[in-house]
This record gives sequence, C-alpha cells and structure tokens, in this order.
Amino acid sequence: MKDETLGKYIIEVDRVHKTFPNGVRALSDFSTKIRRSSVVVVIGPSGGGKSTFLRCLNGLEEIDSGSIVIDGIPLDDNKKNRLEIRKEVGMVFQSFNLFPHMTVLENVNLAQRLVRKKTKREAVETTMEILKKVDIPEKANSYPSQLSGGQQQRVAIARALAMMPKVMLFDEATSALDPEMIGEVLDVMKTLAGEGMTMVVVTHEMGFAREVSDRVIFMENGSIVEEGTAEHFFTNPREKRTKLFLSQIL
Repeated sequence: MKDETLGKYIIEVDRVHKTFPNGVRALSDFSTKIRRSSVVVVIGPSGGGKSTFLRCLNGLEEIDSGSIVIDGIPLDDNKKNRLEIRKEVGMVFQSFNLFPHMTVLENVNLAQRLVRKKTKREAVETTMEILKKVDIPEKANSYPSQLSGGQQQRVAIARALAMMPKVMLFDEATSALDPEMIGEVLDVMKTLAGEGMTMVVVTHEMGFAREVSDRVIFMENGSIVEEGTAEHFFTNPREKRTKLFLSQIL
C-alpha cells in the first residue's frame, strides 16, 4: 500500500546557515518546507538572502550547516545526489545565459542530449513541444540576438523545462525586462503554476504573488520575518516590518 504521507513536502530546509567569506551572513537558522505542486513566492529587501536561498536549493552555493532535502534526496557531499538534484531542479536567472552562437533549438536541446542522454530526434520533439508551451515555436531557428528580452527569457524557461524538472526556481526572472515584456514571461509562469509545477519564485511582482502563490515568504537579514497565504500576507500581515515593506512597494 502506498504511503500517502510520503513526499508531501518536495523541499525541506532545516536550520541552514550560510556566511560568505567577506563575513556577510546570507542565511541564518533558515528553515522551511515546501509542498509538492505549490507556488511559493519569496520577497524582501535587496541583500536579504532571497537569491542565496534559491542558489542553495540546487547546490550552486554551499551551506555552512543545516540540511536541504529535495524530493527525498539530501543535498550533501555525495556527488551522485548532487547530480540527481541538479537534474530535477530547474533554475531561471535574471540574466538569460543563452549561448549566443546557438539557435533557440540548439540552446534548448543541449542539456537534453548531454544530461538526459536523449537522441537528437527525441530532443527536437521535446524542444518543439516546450517552445509551443512558452509561445515561441516560430523562433526555433533564430539566434538569441534576434530575440527580444522577453523572448530570450522564455527560451531560458524552455531550456529549464526541457529537463523535465520536478521543481522550478525563478530568481528575479523579469527584473531585467522592459515593462511591456514582463507580462509575457509572467503568463508562462502562471501556466506552469496551473499545471501543478512546484515553483519557488523570488520576485518584486506583487500582482503575480497575489494571484498565483500558495504561500509568501518575507525575508530579511537571512531569516524569515513572516510567511503565510497570499490573502493573509496582502490583507492582514502581522509583523511591523512586513507592513512597512508592503507600504513601500504597493
């Protein structure tokens, strides 16, 4: 009989500490659990540890102490575990990080061939399906320099999705875009949320947080100041610091 409680939380972070070599403490006794298929939005002032939290989730940053478990796999010194987590956790950055000498098709195909060991035909089929999902199938043979910022970011999302990840991390994915391009990227993210993708999103887009998130985490100085549902967070926050922050950005 299947244990229905197994896998209730796809991400478990327990008492994580992270201090950079310059002495800046990025995460301090940080703990949270994220349910499968939920959308968690992380907000807070610059330098509060939001991006570091995301980077720790897929091993881009080493933690000093504590533990991180992704879908039952501990993110520890075991190389096999780390490789498995890297395959299952997709990440989209503020910068697009596309290979300029490769077409959109080649950019999205690459990791599928190298990591997932797909044939060229399989990779192309997957890529075209996902380019349709992000609404740019006609750009398959274009180069990044021929695309708008919004289109480039959608390619970056497609590249992450092509790995069929269990979790998607978004680190300020719209902050480098012109205002008119932000909506097209947020629309893709809303579609993913509607399909049940587990997402952890660092963003300043409060409309997105309000509409799509299951939970909002407000961070400052490497710690969680307050967390709750979007309704609680935007209509009746408890903490004075949360109220001040929201009053300045809403």
